Amino acid sequence: MNDQPRQTAFPVSPKSRIRRLHERGSYDRTVIYPILDAAFLCHVAYVIDGQSFCTPTIHWREGDRLYWHGSSASRMLRQLKEGTPVCLTVSHLDGLVLARSGFHHSANYRSAMCFGTARIVDEPEEKARALKAIVDRFYPGRSGELRPDEAQERKATMVIGMEIEEASAKARAKGVGDDEADYGLPAWAGVIPVTTVIGAPEISPDVPPGVAFPAHLAHFREGRRLDDVLTESQSLYEHMAGTD
Repeated sequence: MNDQPRQTAFPVSPKSRIRRLHERGSYDRTVIYPILDAAFLCHVAYVIDGQSFCTPTIHWREGDRLYWHGSSASRMLRQLKEGTPVCLTVSHLDGLVLARSGFHHSANYRSAMCFGTARIVDEPEEKARALKAIVDRFYPGRSGELRPDEAQERKATMVIGMEIEEASAKARAKGVGDDEADYGLPAWAGVIPVTTVIGAPEISPDVPPGVAFPAHLAHFREGRRLDDVLTESQSLYEHMAGTD
């Protein structure tokens, strides 16, 4: 993962430097952004009054900028009025790796860690655009079918933005790493793949008759991998927004 062109890499400091198994790591946008874009959830870590917190939430990316949202009553969001350092992480579990020793058991995964200063997006026009983007990023074109947000709904929702200042990715995508001396042991070894897949849509019972599953959600086909669908949604959203 670490053979990407240097001009697309984030700067590296002791904070973001990968300290173990460097061959699995990268600081390159072309590696990090697909990991972020293929995920629906992230975890945001921060410190308030000396106490550490880690909050799961929905995130989306526009260029080098990450956004997430939450309730206006949130402790984390109130802390962000002046801006605060945060670490946002995303991870995908791709496989369970079973070896012939406990030491060599592992997992196949993709992960990204991003650092920056998070601030509340409170400029009305930017906030309105971001609240529309959180729908269209995952379901491109859907906001045009919905009623406008009400003033109280906008007031109850905070949006946070963070310019990515440093970031790193780390991944494992291979088989068992057993010691050769253990090959003859009578124990099963191998990889159990793990994927999250899209299920069949379940229509709400109060949808009026004749309302069909929307064409802009056609890529949410039953049986597709969720990470593939979210990656396609990101591409469609960027094309729709004219940023691809």
